[in-house]
Amino acid sequence: MTLELDGRIVKITNPDRVVFPRTGHTKLDLISYYRVVAEGAVRGVADRPVILKRFVHGVDREAFFQKRAPAKRPEWVEVVELSYPSGRTADEVVIRDLAHLLWTVNLGCVDLNPHSVRAHDLDHPDELRIDLDPVPGVGWEQIVRVALVARDVLEEHGLTTWPKTSGSRGFHVYARIEPHWTFPEVRRAAEAVAREVERREPDVATSRWWKEERQGVFVDYNQNARDHTVASAYSVRPTGLVSAPLAWDEVPGCRPEDFTLASMPDRFAEAGDPWAGMDERAGSLDALLELAEAQGPRPDRPADPPRQGRRQSVMPLVEIARAATRDEAMAGLERWKARHPEVARLLQPADVLVDSMRGRSSTWTRIRVNLRHVPEPDRPGQEPLEVDYDPYGRDQPGP
Repeated sequence: MTLELDGRIVKITNPDRVVFPRTGHTKLDLISYYRVVAEGAVRGVADRPVILKRFVHGVDREAFFQKRAPAKRPEWVEVVELSYPSGRTADEVVIRDLAHLLWTVNLGCVDLNPHSVRAHDLDHPDELRIDLDPVPGVGWEQIVRVALVARDVLEEHGLTTWPKTSGSRGFHVYARIEPHWTFPEVRRAAEAVAREVERREPDVATSRWWKEERQGVFVDYNQNARDHTVASAYSVRPTGLVSAPLAWDEVPGCRPEDFTLASMPDRFAEAGDPWAGMDERAGSLDALLELAEAQGPRPDRPADPPRQGRRQSVMPLVEIARAATRDEAMAGLERWKARHPEVARLLQPADVLVDSMRGRSSTWTRIRVNLRHVPEPDRPGQEPLEVDYDPYGRDQPGP
């Protein structure tokens, strides 16, 4: 089928292909969703380069990440060259309008993952992004509590804030900023927010860099790094939930499961976009950078790259699996637990560290276990990995 949008023809291939096996929603359902919420969805990505996260076989299979725009693309699809800290460059797609957006969805993109810069100025972000990432076992009420404190810190320092669910377990708080500051400065300002939130709510919030040292809700400031992207407003996530923009008076009573591919079109039609005015509310980072200066360096801050050698964790960690898929990694964890049942009974939810890692073009899963709640004499040592996948393709053919 073909769509004519803004004078452009967008070809939709295999519109009946099921993208969400659990609910039966198809590519055409996804296309229809983005057309209904177009005003808000385009605002979240407009004029920004995006990484293409492609679920070409549906959301129950691993996605692969594509920084470089496909060589075969319509002549109206715009690209811009981004430079990464690695020294590599990539011509990335720039989404200008709904036609660009739906063209990426046709490629298998379910959610949209824009950078925090506009295509005309790739060195100065115009968004500060706070990603609230709960450790396992943390309840939604704690996440909301931390979100409200993050709002207070940002607004006390002169910024207007915009909340949204992540479409997964977390929560996002955005602030539009004037594009005057570099990536390191924006990241430093975000870290100052994280440290202040932790100071105010030490029982539920953490800014600790190392995952095994975290408790509660991690106030993730590193999403402001040059090479990071975050799922945008109105993005449908692989969960079938939507990263839903909210008004702050909705936040205390919100639940992430209320915002789905099926329910959001009606909400948008009735209430419109709570983020409609954000482009007119850009603020300054001066006050947050003053806060960062007053805070001083943090004692646990990781060394600046390049780092020499491997860090030795202060926690008793053992690595369990490196796997191409999460299911394989979790199956390996269950085998390890079966061999060490007494140890497994002592583990807390936050002691199992499941990391989604970036490989050459796709993610892979690493699992480690923190043995801090296991008496030292009873801690098993490092064993051969239950699954030992090479994420960089030395043993596997490329995609």
